Amino acid sequence: MEDKSVDDLDPGSWRKILEETLSRENISSTEEGLYISGVNKMVYAVSEGEQELMKEAISDLHLAADGGYAHAQSTLGYLYGIGSGVEQSDAKAFLYHHFAAEGGNFQSKMALAYTYYRQQMYEKSVKLYAELASVAVASFLSFNESPLVEPVRINDGSEENKEALRKSRGEEDDDFQIIEYQAQKGNAVAMYKLGVFYYFGLRGVRRDNAKALSWFLKAVEKGDSNSMEFLGEIYARGSGVERNFTKALEWFKAASRRKRFSAYNGIGYLYMKGHGVEKKNYTKAREFFKKAAENDDPNGHGHYNLGVLYFKGLGVKKDIKVASRYFITAANAGQPKAFYQLAKMFQKGIGLKKDLKMATTFYKLVAERGPWGSLLRWALECYLKGQTGRALLLYSRVAELGYEVAQSNAAWILDKFGEYDICIGKSGFCSDVERHQRAHTLWWHASEQGNEHAALLIGDAYYYGRGTERDFERAAEAYMHAHSQTNAQAMFNLGYMHEHGEGLPFDLHLAKRYYDQALQTDSHAKLPVMLALLSVWIRKNYGDSCLVTLIDSLPGMLPKLGNWLKKTLIDDGNVTLVTLFACLLTVLYLRDRQRRMAAQVVPQPQVDNN
Repeated sequence: MEDKSVDDLDPGSWRKILEETLSRENISSTEEGLYISGVNKMVYAVSEGEQELMKEAISDLHLAADGGYAHAQSTLGYLYGIGSGVEQSDAKAFLYHHFAAEGGNFQSKMALAYTYYRQQMYEKSVKLYAELASVAVASFLSFNESPLVEPVRINDGSEENKEALRKSRGEEDDDFQIIEYQAQKGNAVAMYKLGVFYYFGLRGVRRDNAKALSWFLKAVEKGDSNSMEFLGEIYARGSGVERNFTKALEWFKAASRRKRFSAYNGIGYLYMKGHGVEKKNYTKAREFFKKAAENDDPNGHGHYNLGVLYFKGLGVKKDIKVASRYFITAANAGQPKAFYQLAKMFQKGIGLKKDLKMATTFYKLVAERGPWGSLLRWALECYLKGQTGRALLLYSRVAELGYEVAQSNAAWILDKFGEYDICIGKSGFCSDVERHQRAHTLWWHASEQGNEHAALLIGDAYYYGRGTERDFERAAEAYMHAHSQTNAQAMFNLGYMHEHGEGLPFDLHLAKRYYDQALQTDSHAKLPVMLALLSVWIRKNYGDSCLVTLIDSLPGMLPKLGNWLKKTLIDDGNVTLVTLFACLLTVLYLRDRQRRMAAQVVPQPQVDNN
């Protein structure tokens, strides 16, 4: 329950360098000084577009790395991996990360674990992720877990995620200031919310134990039971105060008396450890954990604690099956420690069938809540301040560690801000080819981890030849992947490719099926689907007419119109559909003409004059 700092848990973090809190007196070696100098120059180079400074940064890092300084080796591994200031080389990136990991750099361990994970080398990946997950668990708060950093997605597809960014501006956010005003006026709920923001570091607010304690104390004066539980947590951990288990127990009991059932977890934990009570008492611990589990247990903590008792046989007969059921229930509620326990069971085949892939996946989920993800906060702060180059650098670093949200954020910045000099390539600023290739790689990695928009963009990249060779078949594969995640645009694109026989067999029946699926998935697709179905109808009924030729040739004949329509009306380049507007009146005219001509040949009734 020691409240270790981020620096203790992740000694290779750039946090202190970014905060500029390091003093010369704290630099213990020449190599460390070169490393700090190199990172500072690198950050300034990408912020200001200083290419020569990047060369100096790499020179400093090489000197430190040659001296065996692990954190410099890790940074060089990152730079070789993306090809920034050096020629891109996966082999050199792997080698530097290998030596850095051997030297104790956790970020390189994350990078290697993710590399092995992508290559399905689970024997190697699971060992690294298990170690990383154990460190991550050590960083969790005892009773109320929260991610060290909220993973904010800066885009919601093709557009900036303005709502999420607005809520991440910390103390500058209007909502935060309203809550702060309400708290200052004596609103207990607002006081509690501020305490939570500062305690966990949520909504872009920096963690501040002193401010959290202050607001919780004010809230309990108003009788707020939630704040009482948090005070129990604070005194149990010694977060910003001297550790005092007796006070912790008092606050937990006070909260539980006010129907704050999750506080029973805190009481049970103290009995299980023998802190603040006469002696360890597993029987009482179980009673309190059970009370928490049977009542309001939204985070599954009570079930997790019961699982631990049965798994270890503490106060109860050891029963792995019962423990696994409790862990599964807790995991379904999102409890990260439960995922950690299940990962160990899958890894060793205890209580569950041995499954290294499942174990690796669960370990990875837990490891990504570790302190090395703190760069996500710095990246977001830089982006909000308009420091796009620095944000790209930091998101790219975290992307290398396997964080999907960082991969998609970095890729989006590369695509969105391509005209700005924020991307440093092999020699100078990134060429369009380098930028597209880097974004393509990031989108691909994100798509592998379930990002449907990333899979869609990968399909577009292959379809249009952006950052890679044009390949309709691989485009279709990527769209299929996005389609499996119920992405309406991907369904539409697959229909289009079947309609035109591009990368998929020409099949109007399948084209119609995909178009219909797109409309069923997203009602906003009604207009393009109507036009697409009209196109299918024209091909079926007028396949040999000039209309089909006109539909297929208009985008090439009218590139300026096509580009304008692409930007203003349709995402991802389905320009051909809009040209159907030009054909719509023609089709209606032809159908009306056909009706009139048919009417003319109908025999007129004979008039009987008799």
